[in-house]
Amino acid sequence: MATVNQVNLENVSVSHGTRTLLDQVSLGLGEAERIGVVGLNGAGKSTLLRVLTKAEEPNSGRVTHRGGLRLGHLTQSVIFPDKALVHDVVIGSAWLPDAFGAEHEWAGDARIRTVLDGLGLHTIGLDAPVRSLSGGERRRVALAALLVRDTDLLVLDEPTNHLDVEGVAWLADYLVGRRGGLLVVTHDRWFLDAVCTRTWEVTDGRVEQYEGGYAAWVLARAERTRQAQATEERRQNLMRKELAWLRRGAPARTSKPKFRIEAANALIADVPDPRDTVQLKRLAGTRIGKQVYDVEDATLRFGERTILDRVTWRIGPGDRFALVGVNGAGKTTLLRLLAGAGQPDSGEVKVGKTVKAAYLSQEVAELSPTLRVLEAVEEVARRLTVGDRDLTASQLAEMFGFSSARQWTPVGDLSGGERRRLQLLRLLMAGPNVLLLDEPTNDLDIDTLQALEDLLDSWPGTLIVVSHDRYLVERVTDQVWALLGDGALRMMSGGIEEYLERRAVFTSGGGRRVGTGATGTPGGGAAEPGAASVDPGTSSDEPGLSAADQRAAKKELSRLERQIAKLEEREKKLHGKLAEHATDFAKVAELDAELRGLQAEREAAEESWLQLSEHV
Repeated sequence: MATVNQVNLENVSVSHGTRTLLDQVSLGLGEAERIGVVGLNGAGKSTLLRVLTKAEEPNSGRVTHRGGLRLGHLTQSVIFPDKALVHDVVIGSAWLPDAFGAEHEWAGDARIRTVLDGLGLHTIGLDAPVRSLSGGERRRVALAALLVRDTDLLVLDEPTNHLDVEGVAWLADYLVGRRGGLLVVTHDRWFLDAVCTRTWEVTDGRVEQYEGGYAAWVLARAERTRQAQATEERRQNLMRKELAWLRRGAPARTSKPKFRIEAANALIADVPDPRDTVQLKRLAGTRIGKQVYDVEDATLRFGERTILDRVTWRIGPGDRFALVGVNGAGKTTLLRLLAGAGQPDSGEVKVGKTVKAAYLSQEVAELSPTLRVLEAVEEVARRLTVGDRDLTASQLAEMFGFSSARQWTPVGDLSGGERRRLQLLRLLMAGPNVLLLDEPTNDLDIDTLQALEDLLDSWPGTLIVVSHDRYLVERVTDQVWALLGDGALRMMSGGIEEYLERRAVFTSGGGRRVGTGATGTPGGGAAEPGAASVDPGTSSDEPGLSAADQRAAKKELSRLERQIAKLEEREKKLHGKLAEHATDFAKVAELDAELRGLQAEREAAEESWLQLSEHV
């Protein structure tokens, strides 16, 4: 027996001004489906959710709900009663109906306690006034209020925004185990894969449907692109033949050449503009000296919390670090310290003389709403030399997804994602050599995220990223550093997975200190077993290594680092040769064999470096 859809859309069309966001869309949502909604910023994802929940009427078509449908909707902006407390919103009736009654009734409900703990509301306090909370805390309160109630369908617009990595992992597990339907707009690709069984892509007024989460959607889209490219390649080959014929002689001698000219011109006119692949990889080309940031024996506090307790941390040229920790651990405060927006309570932060840092905060910089996009870019720079090319601000804006027409749009009319893109563009236009990025993925669509990763993946400067987006962290950074709340800064050699494991042990142990590994250690007291200062000049706490052994080990580390750098340089040259001889199959086979041998040699050197670095 077929299941009855909870929601149906029949020939729904929605236009905002001159833009058609949904064009004759028909679809249904089953009672146990978990669907992720993806698409470019401004494509109409949030509009689809509002129409589906009947928060917005379509221009035409019909939206029907199953009788008695209990629906919960998390929007991007949440408004609570002015004098409400967190308690009133989450388990009272100040924001949603179905209050839970006396305290002993809801306190005895394990599901409610799980939600409160999972979203970290114990750190906010149930008696806190909602109006005193930050935007991220208000979002968590609203999400908790929806999750503790019995609903047949949850509709969530960007639920992972303002959640830390641990919070995102908890929410994914909770939603997978929850009964009922789910429709979620999110740009968190790990979350999409972990939670969703189907994907809707909003594009050009249509809603394309795919089975599976993010990975399945990427594969399906890649296959669609491959087929389009094959068709385009056949057309390009035909066009090249026609153009070659045109160059061979006078085309006006007979009626036949005239036909060939018209055919060639039609092919030329129909060729689409080449898709931009984001050519801003060399924007941050300013060279950095040997010193970037040296955090020396620093103590950093925020209110009553100690973020760093006499920590020494070295950040060098080309380092690519991700900074993780629970909400409130002090990630943003530490990033602001590096950006020069604060001072440590004790110790010091030494900044290299050639450092030119750019800091992307979580708040989108306020610009005059009447300022045009192009004018906002030209405020920073009108022209920029990228390699051997001199590019205008307009050309650079187009690389970041602002078409020629869109560049004359007032800033006040941009979507949140477009403003974030504009903020990133203005940041990079200044030509920094150090990037400090605080949640750079917030409000960016997946295509823009991929373009940003493509840029950051080969960006030549120093990069420090605070992000809950595991895809971005694993793609563009080399090391994960964690603030676990005990005043130390630890390197997670196992990345996000190791961080989550340590947090789980830490939480189950009642908040005790856990874990070992490389760390910016507090200067006072004994270091944890296996912990090592990131300052190469300090002595190791590892037992069994004499001073002579340490000097020899450090010398070997330096040798291995030089060897790895040389091998990487040789790899780059081989990749260039492979591209140069792409049509010579014998040469390609020879170069490929050489490249595989070189990669094996580099991996062996890196493994030796990793093993040795654990003892130094």
